[in-house]
Amino acid sequence: MATPPSEVRATDPGVYRENLYRLVGDRNPLEILAQSAAALAEVVRAHSAAELRARPQEGKWTPAEIIGHLTDSEWVYGFRMRLVRCEDHPEILGTSQDLWVARQRHNEREPQEMLNMFRTLRQFNLELWKGLSAQEFGRTGRHNERGPESLEVMLHMWAGHDLSHLSQIARFLKAIRQHGTA
Repeated sequence: MATPPSEVRATDPGVYRENLYRLVGDRNPLEILAQSAAALAEVVRAHSAAELRARPQEGKWTPAEIIGHLTDSEWVYGFRMRLVRCEDHPEILGTSQDLWVARQRHNEREPQEMLNMFRTLRQFNLELWKGLSAQEFGRTGRHNERGPESLEVMLHMWAGHDLSHLSQIARFLKAIRQHGTA
């Protein structure tokens, strides 16, 4: 089965980055980021907690776990952005996202609670992004898995990450409804 173009799965860091950039295309990444909280709010509004906690396929995250992951990512990307903005060529560490999702028990949490956290963090991070100068977007850090990344690259990847996971949630919810697993 082919991977849908809206789902980004790649072990090669360059391919991963290219796939995220492709999802963003020529759209403004800040506008994409500004719309994500509303898109998640619609998902939470339109679906029961049981639907959001249903596992679409063994080994895949549930929609609630994806919302939790996006909330975690907001913390992580926000920290990385601040690190690169404020320090000279800092080391940027990757995370073990599956462990984060499992050990924080995102599937047991209230989807609305995670959405509220996401929304607050996103608003705070967007304000910082909007305040960056053109020169600051060129500041770089060194990701331990992907190598050098500028703030501009990070911004595009962040927006592509949102788009990838929002598409994943939509596909999973469709599959859950079709198969009646919730």
